[in-house]
Amino acid sequence: MPQFPDSLDSLADRYDAVLCDIWGVLHNGRGVFPEAAQALMRYRESGGIVALVSNVPKPRDPIPAQLLRLGCPPGVYDAIVTSGDAIRAELSERSPGPMLKLGPPDDDILWQGLGLELTDDVEEAAFLAMAGVDDPFSEKPFDYAEILEAAAGNDLEFLCANPDLVVRMGERLMWCAGTIAAQYAKLGGRVIMAGKPHPAIYRLALEEIENLAGRPIERRRLLAIGDGVGTDIKGANHADIDCLFIASGMHGEALTTDGLLDSAKVSAALAAKDARADHVMGILQ
Repeated sequence: MPQFPDSLDSLADRYDAVLCDIWGVLHNGRGVFPEAAQALMRYRESGGIVALVSNVPKPRDPIPAQLLRLGCPPGVYDAIVTSGDAIRAELSERSPGPMLKLGPPDDDILWQGLGLELTDDVEEAAFLAMAGVDDPFSEKPFDYAEILEAAAGNDLEFLCANPDLVVRMGERLMWCAGTIAAQYAKLGGRVIMAGKPHPAIYRLALEEIENLAGRPIERRRLLAIGDGVGTDIKGANHADIDCLFIASGMHGEALTTDGLLDSAKVSAALAAKDARADHVMGILQ
């Protein structure tokens, strides 16, 4: 059974570094959670290293400015690792393509500088790739069924830059590219993902942490923090890293009863994904 600590402070001496999710733990897409920011700052002040590890389908470069706009104070983190960083290595290996890009036109930063040729014709494509859905707030994801069926029929790989199914924007849920990748997999299509829960992003994060520490760090001295059972928690389990499950985030109040965390509901949410959490908190504080 997981432990239910009151604060990150109570765990600080057990871990040399944390791999902390961003969306759902540090902010909700509209503003930073002050308690979470303070907790990470205090952890760093005690000597710990904080790597923000996110399934955002962008390289890390624009993320600090975005966090600043959301109200993130200085001193919260040491490094940022994104699914976008991890998937760019896979994309580069497949250059020049041609690549059939799905999703909105405003995600060009992910593909820039890789020498990829783009095509609108599934018959010409060497593979297809996606960072986000066209209409993330619709009642159900944009219907890509026709093009997915054609791509699966041609045995094309689908490179998905964001394994998340949904994230919470304020009080609303927003669909992510992982939902479309799941549909493709159901068609028998081959899906390549590098973000959580997949190994590539953890290798990048550990490399960043050890570079900052200037020494190797044992897995038992790492703590992953996240609100996504199928991504953050399962990823930590696969990577053999202890994890702290933040039971609000994408779950909102669903895992509470009368405003308090309900251990039975938490256990059921974890069991539904065959996941294990070492620690559980309602919010990071």
